Amino acid sequence: MSIEVLPGLPALERLDWSKGDGLLPAVLQDADSLQVLMLGYVSAESLQATLQTGHMTFFSRSKQRLWTKGEQSGNVLAVQSIAVDCDADTLLVRARPAGPTCHTGADSCFPQAPKDFIGQLDQLVATREAQRPAGSYTTSLFDGGIRRIAQKVGEEGVETALAAVVQGDDELLGEASDLVFHLLVLLRARGLGLQDVRTLLESRHR
Repeated sequence: MSIEVLPGLPALERLDWSKGDGLLPAVLQDADSLQVLMLGYVSAESLQATLQTGHMTFFSRSKQRLWTKGEQSGNVLAVQSIAVDCDADTLLVRARPAGPTCHTGADSCFPQAPKDFIGQLDQLVATREAQRPAGSYTTSLFDGGIRRIAQKVGEEGVETALAAVVQGDDELLGEASDLVFHLLVLLRARGLGLQDVRTLLESRHR
């Protein structure tokens, strides 16, 4: 797989390994919901393994060896991007978890950490599109084809506009939520996702 090494990440030998006796802290963040998942430590060797395999590999201080997250549970962290802080001594890693990250079974070792639920929903829509589980409303939308999905977006758009004019806040929020969901499905049906919208909006803002 391809990992985006963000601008500013120097070569391994130019990272500041001295402060932590050869280890750097790495903050893991969900690439879709942006929730902080865990904190681990990497050595030069474990970081190199991460870049080669695409799965987050730490240096376990308790086991004193390289440790790939999920090597026993299967709950690996598929790395999407790696960035470095201003002092070149801490990493920010965005990854897609294959299951719960915390050993307790929770999604995050910081369960109260804020997250972007719409980003999480977008990834769920992508999973539904790929797997098409029977009985899923999202599956029925994809099976109906892009014209049917586009029609639903149009209907929800009209209902949202009408709610804004003649109904209360609860009704408006309900219709707006339906519109956002169906828009995510429409984007995915065209091979796009929420991140593509974010990227375009960011480019317009600059």
